[in-house]
Amino acid sequence: MAIEVGTKMEGKVTGITHFGAFVDLSGGVTGLVHISEVADSYVKDIHEHLKVNDVVTVKVINVDPNGKIGLSIRQAVDKPPEQQQPYPRGPRGDRGGRPFKGGGGGGRASFEDKVSRFLKDSEERISSLKKSTESKRGGRGGRRS
Repeated sequence: MAIEVGTKMEGKVTGITHFGAFVDLSGGVTGLVHISEVADSYVKDIHEHLKVNDVVTVKVINVDPNGKIGLSIRQAVDKPPEQQQPYPRGPRGDRGGRPFKGGGGGGRASFEDKVSRFLKDSEERISSLKKSTESKRGGRGGRRS
């Protein structure tokens, strides 16, 4: 079987390093599964997921002109369509980020409202920062001996 990008195949883990695992494919060809391609979740210690001589299903994600083969275990697993999201979702189903702390009644704030609220908050923070640093340095409004 030819090794082409997108091909799924089985291989045997022959070595584990801090950055990934080497997998022996058919015909004595070896590829690397980077630690980021081992599981969908964060992998701190690869030894919790793989051991030497484990047989794993991998997907070829790239073939370097120099002969290096990049493999993925997490992409080789077929997931239901609802789990295949291009961006991670937050607990409310949104795409993450902080919720808008705008005033007003429960409706969505317009862009202009958000900008004006941001400017107001920024000006308040800058003025309080200036007050605290000036008093520490003895600037305007500070005590002089």
